[in-house]
Amino acid sequence: MTVDQPNAAAQAVLDLISQSGRPPMETLGPVEARAAYRTTRKYFEADPLDMGVVRDLVIPGPEGGIPARLVVPVGADRPGLVVYYHGGGWVIGDIDTHDVLCRYLAASSGAAVLSVDYRLAPEAKFPAAVDDCWTALTWAAAHADDLGIDGTRLAVGGDSAGGNLSAVMALMARDAGLPGLLLQVLIYPATDQDAATPSMQAYAEGRLLTRAAMDFFKACYFTTPDEHRDWRASPLKAERLDGVCPAVVVTAGCDPLRDEGAAYAKRLIDEGVAVAYRNYPGAIHGFFNMTRAIPEARGAIAACGAAVKAAFTA
Repeated sequence: MTVDQPNAAAQAVLDLISQSGRPPMETLGPVEARAAYRTTRKYFEADPLDMGVVRDLVIPGPEGGIPARLVVPVGADRPGLVVYYHGGGWVIGDIDTHDVLCRYLAASSGAAVLSVDYRLAPEAKFPAAVDDCWTALTWAAAHADDLGIDGTRLAVGGDSAGGNLSAVMALMARDAGLPGLLLQVLIYPATDQDAATPSMQAYAEGRLLTRAAMDFFKACYFTTPDEHRDWRASPLKAERLDGVCPAVVVTAGCDPLRDEGAAYAKRLIDEGVAVAYRNYPGAIHGFFNMTRAIPEARGAIAACGAAVKAAFTA
């Protein structure tokens, strides 16, 4: 396999992080890792776009309230809704770290975006995040009037761990017969917890998301390695993928998760699901959150937004 090299903007980000002396994620405890992520991402993201509505709310959940943030573009009248699940290895990240990304997605799609602050590991182990994400999706569908959105036009989306959760939500929605789910937007998703792909080997170190960091996240999220085989952890291991809603699958060229994202897209296609797949050569994991530092991030979000708009107006 030819090893893809980071493009100039991605390499500048990697150099800046290296020069900052930030400790590797896996050497920090979960609380410290969350703080480090919140601090670091501010240097790479653009200023938040103005929205017509920004509303923080709490969704009743299985183990207490689930915080969420609804953003609605200026001038939108009963728009469709993207329920968004943030990345961060099921351990870090929140609605604030992904606020800019969600606003750009809302602006480019014309849809409302509901960002979900699901429970994090290790305080809440697998499948707590799955349970919270499903609760949020079904709650949003049932409370469309309260949210001011069109409950017949729904999508799920997320990056990395959030892409994993979005793929799982699409499968759960298929099995539950949840109406209105028209699209799943999977941004460099984790689809197989036991993946031993060429990209996993080629980009195990030095590309922001490392194998050591992934091992740290998995150790926090899962109680035993046996859980890796559960399709709610590894949707690529699901018995069948046919019948799910259409998908947008995005991968980054210099990302250890690249090949499992591509494999998920291929299997969806093989099982009759409409898929738009795009790989960004030279891009690194997490680039969607780098709207200031990496120019193509805004275009990549806009492409996802255009896909949402198309799905909602078809």
